[in-house]
Amino acid sequence: MAKLLLATNNAGKLEELRILLRDVPYELVSPADISLKLGVKEYGRTYEANASLKAREFAVASHLLTLADDSGLEVAALGGAPGVLSSRYAGPRASDSQRVAFLLSKLKDVPWEKRTARFRCVMAIATTDGEVKVCSGSCQGIIAFEPKGMNGFGYDPVFYLPRYDKTMAELPSDIKNRISHRGRAAMRARTILTNFR
Repeated sequence: MAKLLLATNNAGKLEELRILLRDVPYELVSPADISLKLGVKEYGRTYEANASLKAREFAVASHLLTLADDSGLEVAALGGAPGVLSSRYAGPRASDSQRVAFLLSKLKDVPWEKRTARFRCVMAIATTDGEVKVCSGSCQGIIAFEPKGMNGFGYDPVFYLPRYDKTMAELPSDIKNRISHRGRAAMRARTILTNFR
């Protein structure tokens, strides 16, 4: 079976991608699985640019069909920030909990009705000869006043979904993976990957 490289070193994201793409007709491998150490500087100004850059570089280095994603949180009251800087919002070495605390500090005087936000995810699939196909997904929510839930990573504990009366981190994995930005992008990616064969 042909291999598909999931181009991330983020353990939480890797676990989610393995679940979301478990039914594609490829053997899913991580950079660690193939002993590939590659750091890609994400200097793009859009999710599309960063995802494509990562997918291309990992595809060239690994000689494998590669899927990379770039995702972020866009908060209306912050003019769309942190956006593409989501993982570096509180500094390059900040933990998930530090990023959440920093985000909440920025919103400390913002009332509930103005705390609307969305998660966005763009997935890029690159072939070894440089062809790239891109798809995306998004999910609307509200930034909660405090973190809740343990199922997830990043900003999941403060991303509240009114329909479920829960944060993303309080949802069971099957629901989260169906409605999340990454879940929606993965659904489109599965179609692209199936058509590559």
